[in-house]
Amino acid sequence: MIGWIEGIQKAIDYIEENLTEEMDIQDIAAKACVSAFHFQRIFYILCGFTVGEYIRNRRLSIAAEELSKSDAKVIDVAIKYGYDSPDSFTRAFTKFHGISPSAAKLKGAKLKSFARIRIKLTLEGGTMPEYKIVEKAQFTVMGKVRTFDIETSYDEVPKFWKEHMESGDNKIVCGMYGICMDNDGKKFDYLIADNYLPWNEVPEGYVTRVIPAGTWAVFPCRGPLPKSIQDVNTRIWSEWLPSCKEYKLAGNYNIEMYTPPQGNPEDYYCEIWVPVERI
Repeated sequence: MIGWIEGIQKAIDYIEENLTEEMDIQDIAAKACVSAFHFQRIFYILCGFTVGEYIRNRRLSIAAEELSKSDAKVIDVAIKYGYDSPDSFTRAFTKFHGISPSAAKLKGAKLKSFARIRIKLTLEGGTMPEYKIVEKAQFTVMGKVRTFDIETSYDEVPKFWKEHMESGDNKIVCGMYGICMDNDGKKFDYLIADNYLPWNEVPEGYVTRVIPAGTWAVFPCRGPLPKSIQDVNTRIWSEWLPSCKEYKLAGNYNIEMYTPPQGNPEDYYCEIWVPVERI
């Protein structure tokens, strides 16, 4: 547990030490000893904002301090904190602080502060999320795929589901699975998919993907969507993973498994599958 939290904190410390430098998500995630794919998902769930948002907000917060407390020129501060031009810096700064960089230099200017994060884990009670460890053989899925940026995926993936269901494509793929598969650490492929039946043709616009054989931690979710699955997801990363001494994260993908609606949303059942391996 201590090692896990220390790893996340080391990644945050690395960010803080390099706010004036160009950073790569792969290097940041390496400090936490997890993949960029998993790190960004965990970071968002624990903190409520993306890694990119954290970096931008910290840079703009510190930039404001420099402008208000020194004779630094706006263009110099803009370049120092990674902006290509004073105009792009001014737009970002004004959106964050509500005033321009020039106005920030005036006495009494009101500026927003975005504090450095320090991770602390508090486990309440003696329970952990319900789960089971399952060995699954390799299987193939078929579905619609779209590539998402980690930064905007939490808004865009639900739109993808809505579009799929309203277009009538759910008659071809009902959506048994929602599958995240790492693309390049900054983007990932998301599939709305069903089990692939090899004797059927793959319709135009659809793809197949092979899910490797392996060990999965399977977490049941009960109740109305999306709250039930969001609550369990949060508990996986904030309670189960830090406390688990037998398993660590494995492949750069995870699966949401959905069952057909049963009428009463309060009785709805689905699962989150997380690939793991023994420590």
